[in-house]
Amino acid sequence: MDKFIIKGGRRLTGEVIISGAKNAAVAILPAVILSDEPCVIENVPSISDVNISIRILKEMGAGVEYLGNCTYRIDPTTIDKFCVPYETARKMRASYYFLGALLGKFKKARVSMPGGCPLGDRPIDQHLKAFTALGSEYNLSQGMIDLKAEKLEGNQIFFDVVTVGATMNAMLAAVRAEGLTVIENAAKEPHIVDLANFLNAMGANIIGAGTDVIKIKGVDHLHGTTYSVIPDQIEAGTFMVAVAATKGDVLIKNVIPKHLESITKKLEKIGVNIQQFDDSVRVWVDGPLVKTNVKTAPHPGFPTDMQSQIATLLTLAEGTSIITENIWEQRFRYVDELRRMGADITVNGKVALIEGKGKLMGAPVKACDLRAGAALIIAGLAASGVTEIEDIFHIERGYDCMEGKLRALGADIEKVSVPDSQSKPEKQNGREAV
Repeated sequence: MDKFIIKGGRRLTGEVIISGAKNAAVAILPAVILSDEPCVIENVPSISDVNISIRILKEMGAGVEYLGNCTYRIDPTTIDKFCVPYETARKMRASYYFLGALLGKFKKARVSMPGGCPLGDRPIDQHLKAFTALGSEYNLSQGMIDLKAEKLEGNQIFFDVVTVGATMNAMLAAVRAEGLTVIENAAKEPHIVDLANFLNAMGANIIGAGTDVIKIKGVDHLHGTTYSVIPDQIEAGTFMVAVAATKGDVLIKNVIPKHLESITKKLEKIGVNIQQFDDSVRVWVDGPLVKTNVKTAPHPGFPTDMQSQIATLLTLAEGTSIITENIWEQRFRYVDELRRMGADITVNGKVALIEGKGKLMGAPVKACDLRAGAALIIAGLAASGVTEIEDIFHIERGYDCMEGKLRALGADIEKVSVPDSQSKPEKQNGREAV
């Protein structure tokens, strides 16, 4: 088992380069299936979710070649299997994008129910609603989703709730359907726009991505292309918060500042200085951090994927802050771990009350999901003493060489491996010791 050991109290200074966006890459890689020719995908982050997507493509028969410098050449013309195995797909939520891609290209797909971080109920009913509207039949049995269609025809799709995954899956299935598809109440996140831009680069006809109405005119053929994945706004936001928590001064490069607007505005209210450039932002702190209130919302609101990180920062601020989580009902699972480090946080339903104490103390903690793990890293960097973070496989799902980038900024963080037998907590009177 791997874990991070962090000796806190060091300011982060210097420059860091942000990797490609996880949430874009895990949709763009399956989207290559829709092409009738090989594609070259650049700026692909080196994270476990991408590794799983690549493994799935290989298992289905695609030719995959790593060209170096975060670039893959993928040849979908050799695909001869249309099933994503359970053992592979269960490890990440985004495996469901293979449903839309396989259905759009081959009119059939078989994918296991997706896995990923335990953030609460993640129904796929809106995905199935979209597939059905386009002419597909589906069957759910023994944890597998089967799709089949004689042909796909464009249709009007209205989502009952704003959903990123279903919006992207509907796009994947519709690009090669006959006629016009109109997606209403669509999600607007930057990675949805990136997927649309990639599909259009292959010859698709998509307009309106980034708004709540997306129109797709189906085409018969998609050709190969070379495409670069956008920078990861959540990785950038995580580093922005880490710099603020350590009262550092860092130039964060390879970003799209517009994608960071909701994060930037909140950090400025807390007392963080931010200077924007064309493709970078400088973040520094030269005064006290102060309280603020945060409500998560679909883009362009404050992203739920940044909620745990900014909560950690607010434990170091002066005053009482309130965070309202409007997306995932189990997004506060990290709070117990922060309490072990001295945080004063009270959770009532979807609301967390944070009494800023201005300091945290190192402690042994566990990452319960991807963004919670990032929050614990931030806490460890700012805390006095030593923090040990277990279950870091969650963090490696979405952050490319997090510890290496932080070390380059001056952090004292190392990744160590310990036998699983040593990582199990002792039990006292039938209860785990803490």
